[in-house]
Amino acid sequence: MQPRHFISLLDINGSEFRSLINRAIELKNHRNPDYQPLKGQVLGMVFEKSSTRTRISFEASMAHFGGNAIFLSPRDTQLGRGEPLEDSAKVISSMVDCIMLRTFKHETVTTFARHSSVPVINGLTIEQHPCQLLADMQAYFERRGDIQGKTVAWIGDGNNMCHSYIHAATVLDFKLNIAAPAGYQPNKMIADAAGERIRFFDTAIAAAKNSDLIVTDVWASMGQEDENKQRCSTFKGYQVNAEIMDTAQNDALFMHCLPAHRGEEVSAEVIDGPQSIVFAEAENRLHAQKALLEFLLCAK
Repeated sequence: MQPRHFISLLDINGSEFRSLINRAIELKNHRNPDYQPLKGQVLGMVFEKSSTRTRISFEASMAHFGGNAIFLSPRDTQLGRGEPLEDSAKVISSMVDCIMLRTFKHETVTTFARHSSVPVINGLTIEQHPCQLLADMQAYFERRGDIQGKTVAWIGDGNNMCHSYIHAATVLDFKLNIAAPAGYQPNKMIADAAGERIRFFDTAIAAAKNSDLIVTDVWASMGQEDENKQRCSTFKGYQVNAEIMDTAQNDALFMHCLPAHRGEEVSAEVIDGPQSIVFAEAENRLHAQKALLEFLLCAK
């Protein structure tokens, strides 16, 4: 039987997504040290990109569940010395129970999945960041209930996070308003596939109007540092600040996957203010990924 992978939010349906969220909330609120469903199992973690939240949350998840995690980087393995991905996937998957990759090219993860005999998890690619959306949606559900029918505003770069928000809107059935500068909008095929749930706006103010959740990300992601000066100029009108939040619903929440640059994509008064739930969102990486690992490795 082929293993079940988690490469994209489109790999799960709405019922499964909600079950993962509810299970994550349960695991968060009622931790049982004696519950170790992954005892004796190993997660292989392949990192081409550096990480704080992804690495800690997956390692802690395996430890809490009685398993182990192995950190693998191109510097330490044959992955960085030209071994074909297909061969690496076959070898690594023969020795571990699950593989998580945080990498640049999305094709790296999809190639691993095609040749792996165990579940493969997308920990981040330049195209998508589905694990972060599990945590984000958990944070929203905890405070406002189901997001179905609500309106989310994405303000800033049409990057991997934006793509995964588009997928989340498709799976959980909410509306997504997107404000991104020309030339920095999300992949057209990904956006078009979501249909009428996605709307584009020329200004951040327009996208934020009456929204229930405002989300942004850094203007220059990892690997784009040389574009930072240009991007700061291009994105100048896309900062999430008090004016933007005042345009949204009175009880609107603010999210950011972190790390954040105060004074650039978000003002300090917003990210450190009462509507911001960025640190609860970050903590939820642990609980959401525990639910995901349980879902992939303990399915009956």
